[in-house]
This record gives sequence, structure tokens and C-alpha cells, in this order.
Amino acid sequence: MRYKELTAEDIHRLQDICSPERVCSGEKINTDYAHDEMPEYGKFMPGVLVEAVDTREVAAVMKYAYANTIPVTPRGSGTGLCGGAVPVYGGILLSLAKMNRILEIDGENLTATVEPGVLLMDLIKAVAEKGLFYPPDPGEKSATLGGNIMTNAGGMRAVKYGVTRDYVMAMTVVLPNGEVVRMGGRTTKNSSGYSLRDLMIGSEGTLGIATEILLKLIPAPKAVISLLVPFRDLETCIDTVPKIIRSKTVPTAIEFMQREVIEAAGKYLGKRFPDNSSDAYLLLTFDGSSGEEVERSYEQAADICLSAGAVDVLLSDTEERQESVWSARGAFLEAIKSSTPSMDECDVVVPRNRIAEYVRYVGTLEQRYGVRIRSFGHAGDGNIHVYLCKDDLGDEIWKKKCAEIMKALYDKAVELEGQVSGEHGIGHAKIPYLTNSIGETSVSLMKGIKRVFDPKNILNPGKVVR
Repeated sequence: MRYKELTAEDIHRLQDICSPERVCSGEKINTDYAHDEMPEYGKFMPGVLVEAVDTREVAAVMKYAYANTIPVTPRGSGTGLCGGAVPVYGGILLSLAKMNRILEIDGENLTATVEPGVLLMDLIKAVAEKGLFYPPDPGEKSATLGGNIMTNAGGMRAVKYGVTRDYVMAMTVVLPNGEVVRMGGRTTKNSSGYSLRDLMIGSEGTLGIATEILLKLIPAPKAVISLLVPFRDLETCIDTVPKIIRSKTVPTAIEFMQREVIEAAGKYLGKRFPDNSSDAYLLLTFDGSSGEEVERSYEQAADICLSAGAVDVLLSDTEERQESVWSARGAFLEAIKSSTPSMDECDVVVPRNRIAEYVRYVGTLEQRYGVRIRSFGHAGDGNIHVYLCKDDLGDEIWKKKCAEIMKALYDKAVELEGQVSGEHGIGHAKIPYLTNSIGETSVSLMKGIKRVFDPKNILNPGKVVR
């Protein structure tokens, strides 16, 4: 596809659509817009930055871009890790960050209506003040809800509550040609044809732009308790997870972590983790309608862990203790980033009973290539985050080793009946690995869907499929 080069006239027309102070070009565009949280995947400056504030503006920008064959890249907070919101082909970077209003919290119907630029942490706080709960819990709380939806973000509570898809009831969506459609509805049941809403969720802004979102809420749990469980080695730690799952105690979250990552997080945050004497840890959270219900669940889980070889079980039963543990967990990524001049990231998901095998394989790659590799993840749903650290390796050696290790990591995930992305999406960084994961037929179907929605390939081009 050949795209139109932006001209001064195009920028003036965009300024007519949006307020001139929300349209900028050239050196006035902050270089942060050229990349996401993984600049290692390339930096691509847009021709013009447009900050939209409502559905009308988004629709008008898309209508103009479609008529003139100008590529458009939608963007929220830019917290992605796969290059999904970077303007690979230049053109218009359409920021939705100013569309950040919580339009309604309906306590009677247990819903929230939001704009895509609302931050996850702001919604969590707002609904909590009304005694309600939004379960999806991706690690990056400063991500926008629009970004969460377009990547179908999972997070730490997925083992009990599911992922973002499970809480999206309806969306107002602007299509690539500027048409505005409503997908989904306020009803809890719907068998009225194809689910376009579900197709849009996880599409990474390649099929349409969500400008208003109706989310499902639930009553807030009355009691929450976390267990920090140290193990002498990672293998024993991971092997314990299936035993917990089979017990039907249903933890809210099951996270695994290694001592090296914990120590890095403590150093990064400037505070000590409650325990760093063991090589590996499980972090379990339980919630429920009463303290007694939660106590029964965590006591059963604690017994299972101790029988499986846990060194101890540490109870975090106060808000302060839980904050200490979970703030460290939330800082893992930034802590690893701060420890190395560059890194690469692998976000795979495998069946829960294959986690231990996969993590052991990661260890063999670290030894084979002499590259520092750190991993942690959501043990309850098989989502593993693996980070390769450049440290003092030369650029060419790093590039070569990194490519070989990443291919090995993705190939192993497929071998274990997993997928190349658990929650971060494909973006443009993981496209080379997608076909091997899902097969050529599935990729061809995705390309066909893209052509139906976006025959000119102007909306977030170069992402997911090419």
C-alpha cells in the first residue's frame, strides 16, 4: 500500500477537525511518541500528532485519513511492550489520552461507562469508592482501558476472574472509514449474529477504535488475604501450582517469582521484600465474601504448599503487608529494565501443567548462551514473562544471541501447546512468530478480516498481520 505524504494542507485540515493546540507536527512532537515501553523494537516518528477528545473528532479524523489514504496509529498511554502503538509508517498518531472521562458508574446494573483514555488505576479507585470491583488486573496500572481492551489484557487475577474480554459488554467503535457503530449491548445474553464486539477485543487497534466502553463490574470482596510462600528451588515452586489448582481452592492470583527478580525490585523501590532468603516464591491471593471463607481457602492452600516442600508460609493479612508484597511484584519489569542497558521481552502462555517444563528450558538457554535471563509470571494461567538482559554484551553479539534465544523460546511455547502472547499482544515485534504459533490458515483468515474492515490498510498498519 502506498500512503499519501502529509502536507501542510493536511495538517490544516486536521486542525479544522480538532482544536489547533491539539494538533502538532515536526519538532513539536515529543519523541516519546516514536516508541512504547520497548524502544528496542524501533523508533518511528509520526508526521502529525492529533489529540482527540470525543467520538466526533475520532470519526472525522478517520474519515479524512481514509479518503486520503493516510495511515493512522491509535495510542493510549504508550505502555505496550510489542510496538503495537508506534507509527511504523508515519502518518497520523491519534492520541486518545485526553478521552479520559468516567461517564457513569451504575451501581444498580453493576456497569461502568468509560472513555478509552481512562487509566486502569483511576477506574479501580473510582468503583472501589462505591463498593464495587473491576477484576482485570494487568501489571501496568497506568495503562489505558482502551489499550487493555485492544490487547485483551489479562493480569494477575485472571485465574479466578478471567481477562478483560470477560468484562466488556459493549463499545462504540469508529471504523477505518470513519463510520461509527455500536457493538454489544447492556444485556448479559446475546446470540444475535456474529460477535463483532469480541472480534474487536484483542485486535490491537487494527480493525477499529473504541471511543466509549461499557464495562461489567461486580461487588467488591469483603476480605482479601495474600500468602507469600518461599521454596528452596524454582522447580519445586512451579510443580506445586497444579496441586493448588486441583484442590479447587480457587485463588484470586497465583504468581511465581525468583529471588534475583525480588532483589532487583527491592533495590529499585528502595525497600526490602518481606523475605528474600529462598530461591523461588509463590504469591497467592484469596478473596471472598467473608473472612471465614477466605481463611478456609488459604489454610488449605498453605497445607498443600508445605506438603509439597515449601520452606514456610508467610501470611499478609494487613493492608500494609499486602502493599509491601504487591508493590514489589508490580515493579518487576521496571526493576529489570533499570538493571541493564537494553533488553528483549517474551510473553508466552503455556498450559498450566507445562509451566515448570518451560521455566526449566529457559534456564538451559541462559546457561547455553551466557545471557542473563529473568522470568516471572502468572502461574495460575500459564502466562510467563521472560526478559533477556544485554548487560555488557557487544551490540552484534547481543543481536545474534537475542534472535536465537527468542526463536527458541517461541518454538518451545508452541511445542508445549502454548501461544506466542499471553496478554501483551503481537504488535509489530512478534509478527514473525505468529504463523508458527497459529498456522498459515488462521493467519490468512486474520488477513481477510483485516481487508473487510480496512481495505485501504490505513488503521494501525504493520501490526498483527501484514
